[in-house]
This record gives sequence, structure tokens and C-alpha cells, in this order.
Amino acid sequence: MPQNLIEVRDIHKDYQTGAGVFPALRGVTLSIAPGEFAAIMGASGSGKSTFMNVLGCLDRPTQGEYQLDGKPVSRMGSDELAAVRNQLIGFVFQGFNLLPKLTALDNVALPMIYGGVGGAERRRRAQSMLEKVGLGDKLHHKPNQLSGGQQQRVAIARALVNEPRLILADEPTGNLDTQTSTEIMKLFTELNKDAGITVVLVTHEPDIAAFAQRRIQFRDGLVVEDRRA
Repeated sequence: MPQNLIEVRDIHKDYQTGAGVFPALRGVTLSIAPGEFAAIMGASGSGKSTFMNVLGCLDRPTQGEYQLDGKPVSRMGSDELAAVRNQLIGFVFQGFNLLPKLTALDNVALPMIYGGVGGAERRRRAQSMLEKVGLGDKLHHKPNQLSGGQQQRVAIARALVNEPRLILADEPTGNLDTQTSTEIMKLFTELNKDAGITVVLVTHEPDIAAFAQRRIQFRDGLVVEDRRA
């Protein structure tokens, strides 16, 4: 087993704009060990969301090396990247990204369809995961019948259902009130401590970052601070 789950070396990411080339990442090097809980912080435009897209295999770096669980992501083809996203990584987004016509159970079961899991097993695992996040009584509710916090719990259950080693959460409390945000962050903390899942989240809120053991500050496409609690 590799010592680090995430290893990035001299990662650059450039975007072509009407005004020329914009360097969103300008040489980021860092590693994250299995079981860490890290918060990526920074102002809008600092490069933190671009970095998360690279970590999540949603975007390729312009330059640099990225190894995930010892595998060279930078050299993977699109099919390999899709398999990594489905099996190794769970995603949680600010906007929940639930399908409005599907029940909570069916939303959570979605990633298993792509993984070829049979119908009965999908339902069993989806129900178990919803129970784990405290929504065992909401299996057949659709997103518009759930509060924001409940929708985010469904999204977390969906992220966990394929038993990923890594959760990537992009502003997961951005649409939630303070109390609900605290509840969601306590859930992430439990998943990290009890299940040993590595959690990396993007936030611009210091009180949310305080739940993490490590805080990595981005500015102008560079890591300017990296400290452990």
C-alpha cells in the first residue's frame, strides 16, 4: 500500500480565456495520507476548486504528476478515469446534485448501476447507507420533500455507497444554515474517524475548516500555508 493516498507534484492548470492564458494552478506539490481530514481554503479564484477537480479526476492538469493510491492518474485514459471516479472517490457538492424525479433510495443507488451491481443488492446497500446517515425513514421521499440538510445527507450516502477510500466535498455546507452545517460536518468527522475514510473538503469558512485536522490555504494558484491542528 502506498504511503500517501494522494500525491501531486508540480501541478499546473492553465485555462485559455479571451484575454490569453489564465494560470489557475501554478505549481502545487502536496501529499495526503490515508485517513487524513484536510480542508482546502482560499478566496474565490485562489485555485482551490480547480485543484479539487484535478483530485477528483474531473479535469486534467496542464503539467505535473498526480498519483492516487499509487496509480499515475496523469497517464490514465478516459475509461480508467471513470472507473477510479466510481470506485475510489465519493463526491459531495454544494448543490446536492440529486435527481429530482428519483427517491432518496434510487438517488443513492445510482453509482452502483454504473458499477454493475444487481437490483436487489443495490436496494439493500442504498437502504443501509441511508440508515447510516439517519434517513432510514425517508427512503421513498423525493428531494423536494426533504430539507436542505436531509438532501445533503442523501448526497453523502450516495457518495459512500461504493465504499470509496476518498471523499471529496466541494463547499458541502454552502447552502445550509449554521446548525445543519454543524450536523453535516459532524457526520464527515464520524466517517473519517470511525470508517477511516480520507476526507478532503473545499471551504472558505474558517468554522467549517476547523473540523479538519489539516488546513491547506491556497492563494493565486499556490499553496501558501499548510498546517495541522
